[in-house]
Amino acid sequence: MDLKDKMILSIIQEDSTYSVKEISEKIGLTFTPTYERIKQLEKQGIIEKYVGLLNREKLGLNIVVYCNVRLKEQSKKVLETFEKNIMQYDEVQEITSLSGEYDYMLKIIAKDINSYNDFTVNVISNIPNIGQYHSSIVLHEVKKSTKFKIDLD
Repeated sequence: MDLKDKMILSIIQEDSTYSVKEISEKIGLTFTPTYERIKQLEKQGIIEKYVGLLNREKLGLNIVVYCNVRLKEQSKKVLETFEKNIMQYDEVQEITSLSGEYDYMLKIIAKDINSYNDFTVNVISNIPNIGQYHSSIVLHEVKKSTKFKIDLD
């Protein structure tokens, strides 16, 4: 990956709605080589997909919770069953397997505290092998980014 590829990635991370023409102008290449570079970055899996970032609060989703989950046992089958069960819920935005005190950290988005409580009572607590869960409610998001630092050296 050379400097031009890195520049393309930086631009796309900032705003994926730029056209190939606009990107080519920003990086100082013509349309065709820029298009080919983007397609190659997609083919290599460096660019996984293009998405729209939505304002959750304007959609009425006012609560963000990080829920740490400890399972009763950590066998491969139990871990896979938990992951399969929890992945099906749209409220769960991220599932991260952890080392340490907890087995997983879930990022959960809900309409309000009552909706989150319903989710924990009706979903999380009913998943087999849940030993314990601990919720941390986000008060304020100080920094929120999806952008990776790409050195343009």
